[in-house]
Amino acid sequence: MPTPPRTDSLAELNDAVTTCRRCPRLVAWREEVATDPPRRYREDGYWARPLPGFGDPRARLVVVGLAPAAHGGNRTGRMFTGDRSGDWLYGALHRAGYANQGTSEHLDDGLRLRDAYVTAVVRCAPPANKPTPAERDTCLETWLVPELELLGSARVLLALGSFAWDGALRALRGMGHPTPRPRPVFAHGAEAEVGPYLLLGSYHVSQQNTFTGKLTREMLDAVFARGRDLAGAAG
Repeated sequence: MPTPPRTDSLAELNDAVTTCRRCPRLVAWREEVATDPPRRYREDGYWARPLPGFGDPRARLVVVGLAPAAHGGNRTGRMFTGDRSGDWLYGALHRAGYANQGTSEHLDDGLRLRDAYVTAVVRCAPPANKPTPAERDTCLETWLVPELELLGSARVLLALGSFAWDGALRALRGMGHPTPRPRPVFAHGAEAEVGPYLLLGSYHVSQQNTFTGKLTREMLDAVFARGRDLAGAAG
């Protein structure tokens, strides 16, 4: 098991995340895509490093995604920023009262979150958006577990997609909260109590889901409304 960095604050952990080079395949990929970006991004300087979490350190609601997008977070340096998945996520956070604006375009765009925090199981953009099991485990054990431990007010983990649902369960188990039996199954709107946390599922805000109507704005808003209710009840 990787040894997590010894940090006393979320800020220190986030600084440490950005220098991680533990997964050679992910390091190579995140840097490779930055050297030959699509035409529309050729004038942009790419972040091309692992991404820290983003949001309110006192958040009761923590949104857990899969990994940064190659030309989204890997380009901009913020989770779910600079792509259409981010438009959906931060639009929903804004409508739910968690964000001061509904767009997230770059690091200096003025976006602020209140009572919400956005993170991911894997912190580097993976090829084909598919981390290996070893990469998943290295990343969540090194970063997600200590991050959740430092987010002391967190009560609800909103998992975007089955990968994040599984990763959240693994991270909670690493924190000493055994997975319930039978193992909670992911579904949109699924809920599970794991130790002091409530795990809530949502379809991922990927274009594959939003373009096809598998995930609608109304469905996403309903999940965030439920998340707020659960966080309030557990807080």
